[in-house]
Amino acid sequence: MATVEDVRFLGSDLERSYQVYVRGRLKFRVKQIVYVAFSLDETEMGFAFPKEERAALVAGEPHKFQMPSESDLRFNWVHAHLAALDSTEAREFVVDAWRMVVPQKLSRAYDLAHPAGPG
Repeated sequence: MATVEDVRFLGSDLERSYQVYVRGRLKFRVKQIVYVAFSLDETEMGFAFPKEERAALVAGEPHKFQMPSESDLRFNWVHAHLAALDSTEAREFVVDAWRMVVPQKLSRAYDLAHPAGPG
């Protein structure tokens, strides 16, 4: 079972990323782009995810993932139940979401510095 504490360090350790609280909710940003956000009770994590792949993700594991609200369908976004994720999986989703909002050179540099993956 993943928790916010399993991924919190990534919010400030990933290059150009920082943590903010907006209306009590923890969010990870690069500049003004939010790439991860947690529910107020920290049981759900919304994260950047390719629109063209999210229906398959949700359909494949509906106990873990949900589509965003109808008003957010236009964004590259999906939701996950943290209790259904393990900590490694949660960290991988955070790093992959971060990759969507940073230049490719930063993503490649991360891969060189972390050959075993996030964590």
